[in-house]
Amino acid sequence: MRKELITDATLVRNYIQGNETALEQLILRHKERIYGFIFSKIYDHDIANDIFQDTFIKVIKTIKKGKYNEEGKFLPWVMRIAHNLVIDHFRKSNRMPKFNNTGDFNIFSVLSDDALDAEKKIIKNQVESDVRRLINELPDDQKQVLVMRMYNDMSFKEISDKTGVSINTALGRMRYALINMRKIIDKHNIILTN
Repeated sequence: MRKELITDATLVRNYIQGNETALEQLILRHKERIYGFIFSKIYDHDIANDIFQDTFIKVIKTIKKGKYNEEGKFLPWVMRIAHNLVIDHFRKSNRMPKFNNTGDFNIFSVLSDDALDAEKKIIKNQVESDVRRLINELPDDQKQVLVMRMYNDMSFKEISDKTGVSINTALGRMRYALINMRKIIDKHNIILTN
């Protein structure tokens, strides 16, 4: 069998069984696409290389812990890890201290904030779409209470009146909605940071 014909799933299985070269093949096979994706968001070769390496460190750790179960979906899974690490990078870089200069002239006001705003917008849009996806995975009764509370800003008394359940039931559904969202976040390694 020629190497090109070996599926990602087979290579992952081979790697789990101790074949280190199987991982090398996976990295070489997908390097261009994954690195290209990271670089298209970061525009810095050094940082893109770091994130690329971090992506595969995370891939290796997950596989070695026996937590990889995305059979047949290796590339989308790795891309998701890379995407989360890119968001993580933006989040950390946004934590840099802001300097407030007094006086008429402020050097920091001369520097354009457009790039940072664009990054924040990317992160905000990603977080919002992740949250919407998480909410859609919830059972209907939990989803209903969560949407009424978080998006319609309704009190639990109003939710109770509108849904015909007791306030305690509405509170319970909200609690379970949050617990279930946390489980989904952990399961999919989603980073929700704005």
